Amino acid sequence: MISGQSVFFLSILIFVAAFSGSLLRADAEIIDPTRVTQLSWNPRAFLYKGFLSDEECEHLKVLAKDKLEKSMVADNDSGKSVMSEVRTSSGMFLEKHQDEIVGRIEARIAAWTFLPEENGESIQILHYENGEKYEPHYDYFHDKNNQALGGHRIATVLMYLSNIKKGGETVFPDSNDKLAQPKDDSWSDCAKKGYAVKPEKGDALLFFSLHPDATTDSKSLHGSCPVIEGEKWSATKWIHVRSFDGPQNIEGGDCIDENELCPKWAAVGECSRNPLYMVGSNSSRGFCRMSCSACLVSE
Repeated sequence: MISGQSVFFLSILIFVAAFSGSLLRADAEIIDPTRVTQLSWNPRAFLYKGFLSDEECEHLKVLAKDKLEKSMVADNDSGKSVMSEVRTSSGMFLEKHQDEIVGRIEARIAAWTFLPEENGESIQILHYENGEKYEPHYDYFHDKNNQALGGHRIATVLMYLSNIKKGGETVFPDSNDKLAQPKDDSWSDCAKKGYAVKPEKGDALLFFSLHPDATTDSKSLHGSCPVIEGEKWSATKWIHVRSFDGPQNIEGGDCIDENELCPKWAAVGECSRNPLYMVGSNSSRGFCRMSCSACLVSE
């Protein structure tokens, strides 16, 4: 029997082969390996030039503009979403396959990464104004509660939806290649502290939070440098080891909590602040439906 780690390693081998042009998924006109550059092996990071069209970028921004809220971070101990000065952007989550364009982008991400669509979270749209940033952090989890839902995040696809005059770079402070990257005065001081990527509208950055043996990669530490001139829009897709959509058929009905912390989260307002996770949508079921009173308990 093939182990879970072996399957993971095999998927990475297939993924790497795609960049040599030896393998492509369907829709070859959409996935173009010649636009992909390997940026780093420690961490493993790749840049796809022109992954999104200008029209797709603008469409995602329009979907988000009137729904932005203060961004949250996951508490390392409880896994609960909390506010923090570590992250000062505003953001919102789209629904999976919210419309035809969103669905097409999600399918393109799955084709590029060779990771199943059901393993991905909903796309998060983020907006950074002058001075706003996200301090260096890991996308894999430190708490067991978040790991129980889909396992660790394998990979992150970060799509840039706008150009920015200065600042706003994605930086990897612990990258082995940080000293080899030349930087002039067009880079922010923050970007000079690691290997950095300038946000350019339509480009997509893919990096892995786990090694091929499924252990966490400490080199994947990354952050969003403060915006100095302009404003930054981005869209993030986090992809997990297992399905993130949740169980579809559970004996005893739908009115259950999938996490023991659901009552506490509901009590502090997470049902309204984080409805996709707590309550769910048409495409995926929430994990705290009972605590959010999103269903009727069977008598």
